[in-house]
Amino acid sequence: MRKFFRFLKMLGYSILGLIVLLILAVTLFLNFAPAIGETPKGKDLERIAQSPHWQDGKFVNLIPTSEGELKDVFGTLADFFTAKNTSPKDSLPVHFGEEIGQEDSLTYITWYGHSAFLIEIKNLHVLIDPMLGDYSAPLNFGSKRFPYKKAIPIDSIPKIDLVILSHDHYDHLDYPTIKKIKDRVGHFYTALGMGSHLKSWGIPESKITELDWWQEASWQGLQLVACPSRHFSGRGFSRNKSQWASWVLKTEKRSIYFSGDGGYGPHFKEIGARFGPFDFAMMECGQYNEAWSQIHMMPEQSVQAGLDVKAQLLMPIHWGAFSLAVHEWTDPISRFEAKAEELKADIIHPMIGERFALERDRPKKRWWLHL
Repeated sequence: MRKFFRFLKMLGYSILGLIVLLILAVTLFLNFAPAIGETPKGKDLERIAQSPHWQDGKFVNLIPTSEGELKDVFGTLADFFTAKNTSPKDSLPVHFGEEIGQEDSLTYITWYGHSAFLIEIKNLHVLIDPMLGDYSAPLNFGSKRFPYKKAIPIDSIPKIDLVILSHDHYDHLDYPTIKKIKDRVGHFYTALGMGSHLKSWGIPESKITELDWWQEASWQGLQLVACPSRHFSGRGFSRNKSQWASWVLKTEKRSIYFSGDGGYGPHFKEIGARFGPFDFAMMECGQYNEAWSQIHMMPEQSVQAGLDVKAQLLMPIHWGAFSLAVHEWTDPISRFEAKAEELKADIIHPMIGERFALERDRPKKRWWLHL
C-alpha cells in the first residue's frame, strides 16, 4: 500500500511538472514567436495614447461593450464537441483564375473567403484583411481553413498597391500571408497601433499609415477612412493595445464600405450619415454566439447594419473559411439571406475566388448547398 501511495505521489509530481512545462512553453511562445507580433512601445505608445479612444492604457469602444463574460464563454466550450455541421462535408468549389476580362471603368471584387478581399478600383489593387493562410491561429493546431477545390493563388495575385487591415486578430492579420506579400505591397493602411506588428515583421515605417477612427487618407485618387467598429483586439497576452476599425473606400464614382468585425451599434447610422450612401457594403455575419453578441453581429443585425450605412448592395462576409463558433457553417448565409428578403435588401453571395464587376454583375448562386 505504501508503494502504491508513493507511486501516486510520483505520478502527481510528474503531471504537475508537465503542466508547468506546458505553461512555460506557451508563455515563451506567446512572448517571443514572430507570429504574435509586437505591441506598441516607446514613441509608438506615446503616439497612440493621444487618441481620444484610448483610456486607462487601452483602446475602448464608443459604447459600453462586453467582450463575453468568462463564465458564459466557458459555458459554450462543451458545445464545440457536440455541435454538428460546423464544417462542410466536401471541399468548397472556387473560381480562382477564371477571369472575366478587364475594363478600366469597372470595379472588380474577388472574395477569398472569410473577410479577405481583392478590390480592383481606379486601376489600384487593394487587399483587405488578407488572411490567406491555412490556420486562423499562431500554431498549426488552431482552426484550419475549410478545404478548397483549389488553393488560394497568393503568388499570382497581381500587383498589390495597398493593404488595408481592420484589426490584429489572427483571422484578419495573418503573419504567413504578410511575410509572403510584404515586398510586393506599395503601402499598408491599418487601424491605429497595428503598425508595431508590421514593423516587427520587417515592413518599413515609411510604408505604414495608421489611422484613428474618423481619420482620412488618400492614395492616387482613392480616399480611405477608418471608421468605428464595436469589437476588441489582441494577440498573445495583450488585449486592446491596438485599435479595430471598419473602412470606407471612395473615389469620385464609387463608394465601398467594409465592416470589419464587431457588434451592432449606433455607429453604423453615423457612418451612413457621414459617408453614405454606399454602392457596396461587405458586412460581417458569421462566427457569432449569444455569449459574445456585443462583439459579433447576428446575421439579422448584419443586414440591418448594411441598411443603416445606406448601402445599395450588401454582401455577407466572415464566413465560408473557418469554424470559429458552434453554429452550422451555412447558418450565417441562410439567416442573412432570409432577413435580406424580409427587409427587401439587395444582396449578393459570390463563390470564393469569383471575380465580378460591381457595376455589372450580381452573383447569387447558392453554391454552398449540399456541402
